[in-house]
Amino acid sequence: MTTKELEDATKKYDQPFVALRESKPLTKKDREIHRRARLRGRPPVGKGAKRVLITMERGLLKRVDDAAMRWGMNRSQLIAQGVAALLPPPKKRAG
Repeated sequence: MTTKELEDATKKYDQPFVALRESKPLTKKDREIHRRARLRGRPPVGKGAKRVLITMERGLLKRVDDAAMRWGMNRSQLIAQGVAALLPPPKKRAG
């Protein structure tokens, strides 16, 4: 494509608000796709997740990351499973 052909092909985009003139309302399916795309984070598991900041020696962190990768999980999953394995099971509430 020559420079002239490119200028002719893209001339309409030099006008302000081109997208507004050429756009149309979203369909129900498009609105659902847009809604789902705006969701952030992972879906809640159990009571949901809470971010925590911990300090860990770099060598140990490297070992954690290597193990997590080897076992097909992320760092948070590995640490959460490790902590859960060390704690006694939660007590069931009466009633």
